[in-house]
Amino acid sequence: MKKYIAVIFVCVTMLGMACGQKPDSGKEREELPQLIIGSDNYEPYNYLDDDGNPAGIDVELAEAVCDKLGYTPVFLRITWDKKDEYLDNGEVDCLWGSFTMNDRENQYQWAGPYLYSRQVVAVQKNSGITKISDLEGKRIAVQATTKPEEILLKGSFPGIPEAERVYSMSGMDEIYASLRKGYVDAIAGHESALERFVQSAPDTYCMLDESLYISELGVAFKKDTHQELAQKMTQILEQMQEDGTLGGIVEKYGLDVQKALGVTNAE
Repeated sequence: MKKYIAVIFVCVTMLGMACGQKPDSGKEREELPQLIIGSDNYEPYNYLDDDGNPAGIDVELAEAVCDKLGYTPVFLRITWDKKDEYLDNGEVDCLWGSFTMNDRENQYQWAGPYLYSRQVVAVQKNSGITKISDLEGKRIAVQATTKPEEILLKGSFPGIPEAERVYSMSGMDEIYASLRKGYVDAIAGHESALERFVQSAPDTYCMLDESLYISELGVAFKKDTHQELAQKMTQILEQMQEDGTLGGIVEKYGLDVQKALGVTNAE
């Protein structure tokens, strides 16, 4: 009888261990530290899909990188021109949404660069604007606190003419609407974003062949924080470029892979 009881006890114990494996694994996943990622709506890098779920190049990259680092990514919609406030008060751990590193190297703790992007100009086809110099005395809409705003307002970038007025807006939807309604003569932003806008009405809009700037994109943490995490993240992003994972994600969203990876800076 004691032998039978012992056998039953062992079987029940083994069954309990086997049944408990999946819940324990799930619990471990749930208990992974969260990485709160702040971005606004900037398609195709970071946006909400038709089901209201985070989607885009940066979202897929963040998910892949966090999986390797042992983090759970949490995507938070923010007002982009208040991004530093979110970092300073700890509401987000990092900014990951087509963010330009150039000339901001000392303002944040960076991971990257991981992609490159041209800053370009879009206009109505009948505007008569065919090159950057034609922007002299024109009205241009940009997103607040972005590289195009700095380029057009600073006046120290070679070959950039002086606009009559630069309108700084909070989101890309406002920028697109300002050109549709004729409130401005041109809009400026990342090539991939403006290209989608132009493709929505190719008979009405076009992009200038010349670019304002070529941006290096990175992931920004608050300055003097997360140094080790940023370094590991940079290494993983470099590995993803080498093994083709990064190029595969970029291609999925219709971008020119060579330009996006900095293989060529052809205008």
